[in-house]
Amino acid sequence: MKLKITTGSMTVAAVLANVLVSSQVHASGFALIEFSGSGMGNAFAGAAASAEDASTVQFNPAGMVLLNGEQMVGVLHYIRPVADFSNNSSTGAAILGSPALSGADDDGGRDAYVPNFYYVRDINEQMKFGFGMNTPFGLATQYDDNWVGRYHAVESDVMTVNFNPSLSYKLDDKLSLGFGVSAQYVDVILSSAVDFGSLCYAALGPAACGALGATPQAADGFATLTGDNWGYGWNMGVLYQFSKDTRLGLAYRSEVEHDVSGDADFTVPAAASFVTASGAFVDTGLKASITLPDSLSASVYHAYNSQLAVLADITWTGWSDFKELRIVYDNVNQPNSVTTEDWNNSLRYSLGANYRLDEKLLLRAGLAYDETPIPSAELRTPRVPGDNRTWLSFGAQYRLDNEFTIDLGYSHLFVSKTQINNTYESSIPTLAATLNGKYDAAVDILSAQVTWNF
Repeated sequence: MKLKITTGSMTVAAVLANVLVSSQVHASGFALIEFSGSGMGNAFAGAAASAEDASTVQFNPAGMVLLNGEQMVGVLHYIRPVADFSNNSSTGAAILGSPALSGADDDGGRDAYVPNFYYVRDINEQMKFGFGMNTPFGLATQYDDNWVGRYHAVESDVMTVNFNPSLSYKLDDKLSLGFGVSAQYVDVILSSAVDFGSLCYAALGPAACGALGATPQAADGFATLTGDNWGYGWNMGVLYQFSKDTRLGLAYRSEVEHDVSGDADFTVPAAASFVTASGAFVDTGLKASITLPDSLSASVYHAYNSQLAVLADITWTGWSDFKELRIVYDNVNQPNSVTTEDWNNSLRYSLGANYRLDEKLLLRAGLAYDETPIPSAELRTPRVPGDNRTWLSFGAQYRLDNEFTIDLGYSHLFVSKTQINNTYESSIPTLAATLNGKYDAAVDILSAQVTWNF
């Protein structure tokens, strides 16, 4: 992500306000696929066609027609990411002589627990009702306050909770349709350090700033942006059964638009107290519009015999609409900001297999390749240091009795070596610091699911 500043005024108030625009506002969406413990063991291959439990409410509501009676599913995922940054000559602005950025390397990964809940019941012989609750988008990175990339990011926490009632209808023995609506809550926290020393050089000059003790990288403050909102969307699916052993699933989820409102809170060091006198860097409200992307999945399920089944899936996510984020501040001394993103649409490919050992135990395996939407090292930030990922997954299902089934799944995500070379785009040249380096990243996910048939 890059930040673009369009303000031309170089008055003290405008310069100070532009620092917030150029150095503090980063936001992004990150799509999660951790929606079931059963799917985890297959790397979610064939998820829109398998329809083996109530989690099909999320993957393809048309698949509810394959379930009998009432069913409830509870899932918990433990996600352990590593995002270990190694600095490679990160520098301050060229106009300052490109000094090395101070601070240590850091690992921004933060462990997380992600729950899911699903419920399906009969309405009549042809129609089913389902309800799902999960987290379709999420982001959590956390660095030390004094790490080398502190001016780019410290904490980034984006959480969504999606409530999704759905209906499915069986037209005939082969074709079924499904439809759902979503009420989605989003909560955002973004924080960064503020280099008030570099700001002072632009506003007052080196001599005055030296007397104040506000020199570059020696008078850091802090900014935290928070906000939340409810948004609404819809989803639909089609399931076609060529035979009892082979089926095709298609599923679509709409974009969800969020008009976020919240607060900007600032900590200003004593050496830079002149900034608040100008009317900038005073706690204020904010507003922003965020559009979380739509997606389209095509899945196939085929059982060769009573023991072996294979699954495949391709999913498209429409990240190309994520071109920019505009922030509007209630404080008139802080002009609106524009964060340029320019992400690409992405594809996810997966293959999986199930093997039934006996009537109680089913084994799973899966492989997937997940493309990153981030187009380049220059547009990558430490808030979302993602890259292409390869999934290797295993799982097992054990049927306790006619009512209860337990699923366990594990995935390791191999992440490509990730380069970052992000420079602030700002009308204030002293703030054009560049974070240059490499991420060594990986993710481990462990999932547990309980399915209860009433």
